[in-house]
Amino acid sequence: MHSLKDRIVLITGASSGIGESCARAFAAGGAKLVLAARRAGRIEELAGELKAAHGAVSRLVALDVRDRRAVEAAVAALPEDWRAIDVLVNNAGLSRGLDKIHEGKIEDWEEMIDTNIKGLLYVSRAVLPGMVERGRGHVINIGSIAGHEVYPMGNVYCATKFAVDALTKGMRLDLNGTGIRVTGLDPGMVETEFSRVRFHGDDARAAKVYAGASPLTPDDVADAAVWCATRSPHVDVSDMIIMPTSQASTMLLHRK
Repeated sequence: MHSLKDRIVLITGASSGIGESCARAFAAGGAKLVLAARRAGRIEELAGELKAAHGAVSRLVALDVRDRRAVEAAVAALPEDWRAIDVLVNNAGLSRGLDKIHEGKIEDWEEMIDTNIKGLLYVSRAVLPGMVERGRGHVINIGSIAGHEVYPMGNVYCATKFAVDALTKGMRLDLNGTGIRVTGLDPGMVETEFSRVRFHGDDARAAKVYAGASPLTPDDVADAAVWCATRSPHVDVSDMIIMPTSQASTMLLHRK
């Protein structure tokens, strides 16, 4: 097992869901955290909790990954002793809408593409040169089983997650020989704010997604991310699909 002690871990979308759970899990292992999210108040509160629980030291970055210049400035502004990022968890992402493609809302498409694809690229482009220069590092891209199997009305969201899978593979090819590890971590159904965001705050509709199901928790995914990050440096967990036992595909979920 490769220790997390004092390793610098940058997590995007750290204010809730999988990102928040990753922050908690990496902090428990002794990592130093760079927490990035749009909701500054949420990551401030989280950093306080992690310091109290684990003595974790955190840097906070109020950041929308869709803003390329802001991403570049945020990474460049890290103090010297925080620039050697060991692990990048590209977690920021979302789904908007559940519509047939001929009825889809263009603004929903653009938000998903700008966040899930371009945001991941902007952050990776800002962080990876330093990893290459140091000859070490680990990128964990949080994808989805929606990047392996398209489901009805998931069209553009699925397309963005297929893109994440392709970019993960492309990173692994281009970084071969640099000492940098690249992991694609693709969960099935996880109960987070995901459906509430997808349905633009419609809590009743979001609740129906999980009704009678036994989905993964964000902690399950965070546990997998930490496991991947703590393998021996010569071991790269290239791809991991993690599903609730009750789910067999994007379309087949057993409900009680």
